[in-house]
This record gives sequence, C-alpha cells and structure tokens, in this order.
Amino acid sequence: MDNFPAFAFVDLLPFIAVGFAAQLVDGALGMAFGVISSTLLLSLGVAPAAASAGVHAVESFTTAASALSHVAHRNVDWRLFARLVIPGIIGGVLGAYVLANIAADVARPVVLAYLTLIGLYLLWRGLKYPPVERQPGVVEPLGLVGGFLDAAGGGGWGAVVTSNLLVQGASPRKAIGTVSTSEFFLTVTISATFIAALGVEALTVATIGLLIGGVAAAPLGAFVAARLPPRPLLIAIGVILTLTSAYGILSAIG
Repeated sequence: MDNFPAFAFVDLLPFIAVGFAAQLVDGALGMAFGVISSTLLLSLGVAPAAASAGVHAVESFTTAASALSHVAHRNVDWRLFARLVIPGIIGGVLGAYVLANIAADVARPVVLAYLTLIGLYLLWRGLKYPPVERQPGVVEPLGLVGGFLDAAGGGGWGAVVTSNLLVQGASPRKAIGTVSTSEFFLTVTISATFIAALGVEALTVATIGLLIGGVAAAPLGAFVAARLPPRPLLIAIGVILTLTSAYGILSAIG
C-alpha cells in the first residue's frame, strides 16, 4: 500500500514506547492514550483527521484488551456502562464527521488548544483528587460530549468522562473500569466513521508502533489501577500534555 512505505523496525521504537506508556497510563487511570498519542502525531505534522483516525484504529485493539482485563478484575459498573456507551457513540460519530470535513490547517491549532485545556484539567484534577464517593448524576450528557471531543480532538474520552465522574463522586476503580470498557465500543464506531469518510489512507506507519506498544501494555492497566496512586500520575500527565500541546500550538501558528 502506498501509505505504508518501507521502514526499519528501529523507526517504530519511539512509537512503540509511546504506545506502551500511554496505554499503561490509560489502563491505570482511564484516560490519556488518545491525548498523548494524538499530541505526538500532531507534533510530527500529521493532519488532525488522520491522527485521530490512526489513534482510534489502534485503540480498537488496545481498548478490547483493556476492557477484557477490567471485566476480569470486576472493575465495571454495568449500569453506569449502559448510561455512557450509547450517548458516547452518538457523540463520537458526530465528532468524527465534523473533523473529517474541516481543513487540516484550520483544525490543527484548534485541536492542540483543546489538548492543552485537557492537560490543564488533568493537572487540576491531580491537585484536587480525590472527591468524596457518591453516585454520579450527570452521565448521558457527559457521554455525548466526551464522545464528540474524543473524535474531534483525537482523544479525550477518558480524560473528560473519567475525571468528571470522579468530580461527581464515582468510585475511582469503577469509573476507570467502566469508562475503559465503554471506550472499546466508542473507538470501533469512530474508526469506522473515519475510514468511511477518509479511506484507509488515513492510517499511517506510526499506527503500527502505537498498536504494538499499546496492545503489549493493555493487560497491565487493570492490575495497576488498584495499586498506583493516581495523584502524581495525573499531575505529571497534565504537565506533559500542557507543555507539548502548547508547543504544538506555537509551532502551528509560527
């Protein structure tokens, strides 16, 4: 295929490392694979729609492995899952359609600005974590907005939905497991929408590296979720995403 030129395995190593680290964090915290991977691809000059399509294609596999692991560890609240997944899919289809029909030069600064805000939000969540546990009240609208932003921004389902569920008082373990499991259905739908709109040319060699690293790390996420303290990781993710996205904005504008 023309969009997969000859490459050496060493060319995949940076993407494998990013995919592994991003999925390990995503599985443990219920967020960050999409935003970290999309920030990397956008910083390398990949068009926003192609970056989002590639990341969601990878996530179709990584979220499947992650979902099975979370179900096995009984981290899923199935009532909450049912309330999230349908609105999330609807929002994801709308976001993918909007992004696929926007010129890349116009979309890139907007997407990077969105990712910068996600980074600042994660930093704020890290400093404020954890809330008092209680049953979340606003779920369906959160799923709709999270799905739209995930597709339009190339990531953010976990960052938006998990964090907001935690703000509302959801159990961290159940929120992470439920959001990660519902993400599988969201990413498959978004990937199909992008491929229908853009064709397979939206997928690049970089997605192979992200796929290898992400699938390798996916089974570890549910195990780590109950053992690593989320506050320092959230703060670190927020700082990294904010700095890299802000740098991307300055590069795009300049």
